[in-house]
Amino acid sequence: MRLLKPNWVVHDGRPIFSIDIHPDGSRFATGGQGDDCGKVVIWNMAPVRDEAAEKNENVPKILCQMDNHLACVNCVRWSHNGKFLASGGDDKLVMIWQTSRYSGPSSNFGSNNKVVNIEQWRPVSTLRGHAGDVLDIAWSPHDAWLASCSVDNTVVIWNTMKFPEQLAVLKGHSGLVKGVTWDPVGKYLATQSDDKTLRVWRTRDWQEESVISEPFKECGGTTHVLRLDWSPDGHYIVSAHAMNNSGPTAQIIEREGWKVTLDFVGHRKAVTVVRFNPNIFEKRIKKDSDKSQQYSCCAIGSKDRSISIWLTALKRPLVVTHDLFESSIMDISWSKSGFELICCSIDGTVAYIDFSVEEIGSSLTQLEVQTVLEKIYGKGLPVRSMTNTGNQIIESAAMLNLQQQKEKEAQENNNKLPSSSPQTPNKKQPLVNGDVPFKPLDKQIETRTPDGRRRITPIFLAPQPDFGEGPVPFPGNDITTDSNISFATSKDHSKIQVEKQDRVTIPGLVSPSSKSGTSPQTGSNLSESKPSPITDTKKAAADKKSSEAAVFQPMTALEKTPEKRDKPKISSSTPIDKSSDKEKVKHKDKTSSLNLKRKNDEKRTGKVGRPRKEKELREAEKQLTPVVTGLPLTERSGMRPYQAVNEINLPVPTIDKIKSIVICGVEGEENFLSLEVENQVQCGLVTVHKLRCVKDGAMLWEQVLTSKINIAAGSKCISCASCEDQSVLIFSAGGRKLFPNIVLNSKISFLHCCGYYTMAVTQKGSLYVWNMQSKSVVIKDEKLSNMVSGSIKVEKAILTPEGHPIITLSNSKSYTFQQQLACWVLIHENINNLKQCSDFQCCKPPSEGGNISGPLMMLQAANNRAGQQASHTSSSTSTIQQTATIGHLENQVAICHGLQSVDEYKFWFMSYVRYLVQEGFEVKLREVCDDLLGPVIKNKFSAWQSHVLGVDKHELLKEILPIIGTNLRWQRLYTEYQEQLNTS
Repeated sequence: MRLLKPNWVVHDGRPIFSIDIHPDGSRFATGGQGDDCGKVVIWNMAPVRDEAAEKNENVPKILCQMDNHLACVNCVRWSHNGKFLASGGDDKLVMIWQTSRYSGPSSNFGSNNKVVNIEQWRPVSTLRGHAGDVLDIAWSPHDAWLASCSVDNTVVIWNTMKFPEQLAVLKGHSGLVKGVTWDPVGKYLATQSDDKTLRVWRTRDWQEESVISEPFKECGGTTHVLRLDWSPDGHYIVSAHAMNNSGPTAQIIEREGWKVTLDFVGHRKAVTVVRFNPNIFEKRIKKDSDKSQQYSCCAIGSKDRSISIWLTALKRPLVVTHDLFESSIMDISWSKSGFELICCSIDGTVAYIDFSVEEIGSSLTQLEVQTVLEKIYGKGLPVRSMTNTGNQIIESAAMLNLQQQKEKEAQENNNKLPSSSPQTPNKKQPLVNGDVPFKPLDKQIETRTPDGRRRITPIFLAPQPDFGEGPVPFPGNDITTDSNISFATSKDHSKIQVEKQDRVTIPGLVSPSSKSGTSPQTGSNLSESKPSPITDTKKAAADKKSSEAAVFQPMTALEKTPEKRDKPKISSSTPIDKSSDKEKVKHKDKTSSLNLKRKNDEKRTGKVGRPRKEKELREAEKQLTPVVTGLPLTERSGMRPYQAVNEINLPVPTIDKIKSIVICGVEGEENFLSLEVENQVQCGLVTVHKLRCVKDGAMLWEQVLTSKINIAAGSKCISCASCEDQSVLIFSAGGRKLFPNIVLNSKISFLHCCGYYTMAVTQKGSLYVWNMQSKSVVIKDEKLSNMVSGSIKVEKAILTPEGHPIITLSNSKSYTFQQQLACWVLIHENINNLKQCSDFQCCKPPSEGGNISGPLMMLQAANNRAGQQASHTSSSTSTIQQTATIGHLENQVAICHGLQSVDEYKFWFMSYVRYLVQEGFEVKLREVCDDLLGPVIKNKFSAWQSHVLGVDKHELLKEILPIIGTNLRWQRLYTEYQEQLNTS
């Protein structure tokens, strides 16, 4: 172990309240009091760990100093990916810092050029949500959330993907909240407060899981911070400032049952901070045992100015340092490698401790740690994140399915939106293709005044954002780590991968795994191992030129035959063509002779020969390409077999001049609403097209379009029109344009509106459905090619009030697209043998059939007679008739559930239950009743839902129990479920 105190890491004699080491180990940050503001300083780690670097004047000690906080900074924390730094202070603010794109050295304002910033860090987000001082902050394990606690008795959860969005505000403490920590598997959040409680919160719903108060009842007085921490294996929380028999302790809270039977003792005054080593270690603890034991390492700081290091496998501390500072210890931080510790005190100094493998053991790799967590808590589910990666452990199958469905929906929504920075989601990225600034449009926007003069509309060019990617590990830091960390450079955005080794040199030095296995080189030796930049530039230019030539230059028939072709594999059963070698020689001779003849002709005439026609090229290929027997044609030619694509070309309606489309009502009656299209309207020298909405003969609104209108459709809520330029325009009920022109892959063949839903079917057979109320896509680019082929055409395309498309084809089959199943579902066909064999009419309600309306009834209205005759045509085969009736009724119930048609669902569900009661299907009847009743013991992990299509299942059970009770055969079944329903 090596212990030292770098006397140059100071805040000009003022307190340092927080410290944190960057995940790459090359820098660390401190936060505390400045002259008249809060101060955040980023330091170089190399002079701390290396005495030679400390004495070298060319090695900078301060990398950046930030004075943006208006009051003292209480906490600084790096994100797990190392890209961001979060700081919180007495000014009630949380600031998120990121490296600047233009990272040149500069002097700090007001420092008289004494402080030179080697790196440039800028606040990308300022989070305002607390009403008091921010005392502690913590990043979630997957960097998707950030938690901050304050003296306002609250904990705020921030969405790091959409700063400054708040996910939740946790209100439960009655005192100042002074510490916050995350469960390493992301399921819980723990906070500690001056109200003498430690509270555990669920991240699933941000509700309180448990309150622990027993170990803190004897606590007297208070501390500036209460920084608790969670062990890396998730088994324990270790709290600050607990008491046991009137002595200060660090209380150990077990995850299982939140029991408080163990604690760390030995400190003479209250514990202020607990920090676990981020790694899980492995070592043979007992000398007489051959097995290695896995354990965690914990550092505890106290007001008694001492630090104790504990291994969970030992009963006594590994090491205790007394009188390390002149005042209370405020914060502790471990390096990612787990062998370096740095701590700070309120006296304004820091201390550094370096451990060896022999002292605390060897750490598990990141993959091994993940395996341990999965073994304890189950399979991990990746949390949605565009720039961060992590695992959220799911402990139940129902929750796993729910999370997977949410991830799928979030991924679909992200694919439909343009990519944006996590910090500035509402701003468009002004960079394309790397660092190339956004350029103005090639075509200027011109207007003409009434007297004919031109006017050019100026275009605003947004400046580039001053934020780069994650910082590169600072050169000169030899870091040992067992973790696989990747950090992005700020210039080329390339990722530097750190491979798993016993000792790894992070970039800034040459890796031991470099060419010829040489040892790491530093300083001037780096230039010797690299090729000349001039040579690299010439080589890159030559490679680029040759690759462009290979891509863009057309190949002649002679060039299409490669000189080096992989030899085809010939099986033992394939006859060997002995003349193949001779043919190859002949082919080569022909190729060289033709090339020589062509060159001689060009030299003699001074003219380049005309390019060969396609027919000549094919004939030349046939003559020159050697024939390999025993192989299929596609393998001989080296070409892939062509797969035919089912192309769809739906008819596109047109409107020549004027057309009126009825939206709702009857002409001449009240509330009659219609759309009027008027194409080819001359407006001076230009031609425009008009769309009007008319109500009871009076025009509500009018819009002018630049492209000819093909189709128009509308509802009481929205109106839409499709044009010749493949665009769709959508307007509100008052005529306000809701979106820019939506451009699809071809012209629109079918357009329909129902409520706030809009459906479009393009000429190429792509289906789109949008919800204009939530301004989101429901169905995106789903093809009709698997249903429409040959002579089968689309006859009708409509929408249901719930936003489900119904496509009716010329073969009298109707389909809808199920979003949950992500596939097409057949909902109706005219010739339905199952329906004709069934006897479902005998179980239909006598008075409800004619009053039910819905999409399924509308489709099946023309064929209701088939079921009425089924009892006469199928009377001789009662078993088949029973099975067919059950199948038909279950199909009707499933279709209505998929279409979300409530009235039709209840109608067919009641018919299904009547038939089960009538024919005596007890197993199916019990299954239906069990689903409506739900589990006897309801818990939070139950997948049972109390409602179906908005209808309470218990109310539905109350309706079917009288039907069951009508048959005395089922009186016991009726009594059983009636009693359970009354007690539930």
